[in-house]
Formats: sequence, C-alpha cells, structure tokens
Amino acid sequence: METFQQRPFSIKLWPPSQSTRLMLVERMTKNLSTPSIFSRKHGLLSKEEAEENARQIEEVAFATANQHHEKEPDGDGSSAVQLYAKESSKLMVEVLKKGPQTKNDEGLTVSDKVLPSHETFFDISGGRRAFIDEQEAEELLSPLKEQGNSYTKICFSNRSFGIGAAHIVEPILVSLKDQLTEVDLSDFIAGRPEAEALEVMNVFSSALEGCVLKSLNLSNNALGEKGVRAFAALLKSQNSLEQLYLMNDGISEEAARAVCELIPSTEKLKVLHFHNNMTGDEGAIAISEVVRQSPSLEDFRCSSTRVGSEGGFALAEALGTCAHLEKLDLRDNMFGLDAGVALSKAFSGHAGLKAVYLSYLNLEDEGATALVNALKESATSLEILDMAGNDITAKAAPAIAACVTVKQFLTKLNLAENELKDEGAIIIAKALEDGHNQLEEVDLSTTLIRRVGARLLAHTVVHKPKFKLLNINGNFISDEGIDELKEIFKKSPEVLGPLDENDPEGEEDAGEEDEDESKEEGDEDGDELESKLKHLEVKQEE
Repeated sequence: METFQQRPFSIKLWPPSQSTRLMLVERMTKNLSTPSIFSRKHGLLSKEEAEENARQIEEVAFATANQHHEKEPDGDGSSAVQLYAKESSKLMVEVLKKGPQTKNDEGLTVSDKVLPSHETFFDISGGRRAFIDEQEAEELLSPLKEQGNSYTKICFSNRSFGIGAAHIVEPILVSLKDQLTEVDLSDFIAGRPEAEALEVMNVFSSALEGCVLKSLNLSNNALGEKGVRAFAALLKSQNSLEQLYLMNDGISEEAARAVCELIPSTEKLKVLHFHNNMTGDEGAIAISEVVRQSPSLEDFRCSSTRVGSEGGFALAEALGTCAHLEKLDLRDNMFGLDAGVALSKAFSGHAGLKAVYLSYLNLEDEGATALVNALKESATSLEILDMAGNDITAKAAPAIAACVTVKQFLTKLNLAENELKDEGAIIIAKALEDGHNQLEEVDLSTTLIRRVGARLLAHTVVHKPKFKLLNINGNFISDEGIDELKEIFKKSPEVLGPLDENDPEGEEDAGEEDEDESKEEGDEDGDELESKLKHLEVKQEE
C-alpha cells in the first residue's frame, strides 16, 4: 500500500480561493444592478436583490464547475474556470430577463424560481485543502442532520478526515443511506498515517454499505490494495453503479484484482476512470475483466497507468465488447505497435465513438495507420482525435488524412510531437479544407514543420466558423513565415497560439528549405483565475 503522505498542492487555477469567489459575487452584483437593455425592458434589480442573486448564482456555478473538474481533471483546472465563468454569465442573463421580484406568499424569490435547486447537492470541497476535526465536522455537516433534507449527492473532497471526524460523519451517513445516489470521497484522507487512513475508510465504507449509488468517486486517495479492500463493504453492496472513479489511487496489479473481485456487478456501469495509476500489464488484465463485464460502458479512461503490450492486448479485446463506447482515453501508456493494431480491431464495432485519446502509446506509423483506417469505417460522429507523441511520420499522413476527411463533426485534432514535417502537414491541411465547420482546434506543435506547412494550415483553418486555436509552436518557421501567419490571423490574433518555442535555427536536414528563423516572443497568457474572470460581463442578447 502506498504511504498516505500529503501530496504537494499542484492545481494552479482550481479551486478558486474564497477571496476570488467573493470578488466574482461583487462583480455580478454590480452587473445585475447596473442599467442595461434588460433593465429597460424588465426593470432594474435593487442592490440587495442583485447581491442575493449573485451569491446564489456563484454557488450554483461553482458546484457545476467543481463537479466537472473532479470528473474531467485537466491539470491546471482551466476548463473548470471557463465553465465557472460561462455558467455565471448564463444564470445572470436568466435573472435579468426575469427582472426584479418581490417575495410571494410562499417566500420565494427570483433565485428560487430561476436557479436550479441546490438542496440535493451537499459539497464541502470549496476553499483550502485542509484537515477537518470533530468540531468542524459537527458544524460543517449540520445541514445533513436536518430532518427531511433532500440531499442525494455529497462531496467530501479536498478535506482530510481523521478518525474523530469520521465517527462524527458515521451516523449522518447511516441516516442518509436510503437517499444517497452520488458519493464523492476523493482526496479525503490526505496526510493521515496509513493505519488511521485505513480506519477512516472502513468507517465510511461501513456507514455507506447498502446505498444504491449511481456514482462513486474514490480518486486521489493513494488506496493501493489495502485501501481498496478497506472499502470492501461498500463496494460489495453496489449492484447499480453507473460511474466509478479510481484516479491517482496507486492501483497496482493487486489493487486492480481487488477491484475486480469486490464489485459484484458492473452491468450498468457507463463511466470507468483509472487515470494515473501503477496498474501495469497484469493489473490491466484484471481491469479488462471489469470492462468485459460492463456492456453499457460509454466512457473508459485508463491513461498514465504503465500498461504495456500485453495489457494493451487484453484491454483491446475487452473494449471490443463495449458496443456503446463514446469516449476512450488510453493516453500515456506503452502499448506499442502490436497492441495498437489489436486495438484497431476493437474499433470496428464502435459506431458511436465521439472522442479518442491515443497519444503517447508508441504506435509508430503502422499502428497509427491501422487505427485511423479502422476509425474511418466506424465512429461516424467522431469529434476528438488525439494521436500526439506516437513517432508518426509523413508516411502515415495519407491514412490519417483519409480518416479526417470523412469526419465532418471533428472539433479537435491533435497530432503534436510527431515527425510529420511539411509533407505530412500539407496532406493533413488539405484533408481539412472542405467542410469541417465544427472544427475548433488543431495542434501540430513540435512536428518539424516549416513555413510552407504552417502557412497552408493557417489558410485552411482561419475561416472555419467555430475555430478557436491553431497550435504550431515548437516548429521551424522562418521570420517571413511568422509575419505571414500574423497577417493571416490579423482579424483574429487570439486564434493563433503562442510561437515562443519556434526554433530560429531549425534542424540540419538535407533537403529541407533553408530559411533564417528567429524566436518569436510568445504572448503571455496570464492564465491566472482572476484574470480569466476579470472581464466577465453579461452578453446583451435576448
């Protein structure tokens, strides 16, 4: 079992600090109480009513974004920040369209009518990551003890429970056993000694045993086999799980076998995430049994799990039985060419695939070609194709292009860190020329392309109606090429990604065009949370 040591805090942008959340409430209060086209039509909210609405909007937006971040972690939390701002703006518009409201006989205000009911979701994950003692547990969890409460979802993430706090929680969870459907216990024992952490997990497991859960998140707890077995009572009682998250949990070969052994039924399982574990080939073989017994599986993530060719074969064979698969993430493993070819055979029956993440799998040209050939004939509504870092050269570009050509719903194409050079980039660009009106992002960074390839890519995507980002950083584009790119994107400079890693020298390859290149100063992203929310405004649209 992994030692239960407190890990360094690594999330840069999420969750926001309390001061940042208060800043957003203040900004929304000002927006809600400022004259606008809405107030002229629907009336102006008082400052008091605006503040009340702003506070509730922020709570709902935070809960929505936080849930997204837990299920779809992206490292720095930038996608959660974007969702946080988007939800806040959307709810502000709804409030403004309703106009000022007075309380009715039932005491309801505009917030009660417009905003989603918050009483079903209890979340203590906001704020700083910290230990929780008995007294704080009593105070913090008091709403869960109220008679007749309607909480069906609880999130205890980001707080570390000791045995004292666990015993405070135990009777509360027992009292909620018949109504809970979603439980998030991710990152809830950080920094505790192993013996105490195991005892805490046993307490929670026993208290929740028998809950009919749809979603269970045990991520970020360094479980190992002992930790998985500490949750045996809870896991064994689950016959209706639809979502299971075991990310960053030290899931070794033995722990993976324990998971397979303890969950009695996965027939209803739709989401299974095992990101960032030490699973290896033997562990992947055990996980493949869970996959094989999950006919309803729609979203499978087994990225960064040290799985090699043997485990890759087992997973590929099991995935072939998942006819409803929509999202597959196998990034950052050691599959190699043969496992890649085996995986391509599994794709033949997956017409519903929408997102495929296959970067850093050592696929090489042959493996990549086999996979895109299979995807070309299936995955009719493919939206995301990610094959970065697979030693793909221009030799595989025609096959990739043939697949891309027919994927008219494609929103994101990532072929970064391959050796496509101009020859491959031009072939890919031409495949994107016609249609592809949903395309939002193309990443061919660090692919050895020069001025010609970069220019054609730019011309191809610049007029796509929904396009947001062309990333061609880390290449060998000349000064003249950089100037051309800036000219092409002069009306939408934000669409061209930074070029701060563009190599002025290029590499000394015979046959490559000789161009003098210079490093371009990259745009400073300023990706801090406050700057992302700084200019939040209501879109003045009806």
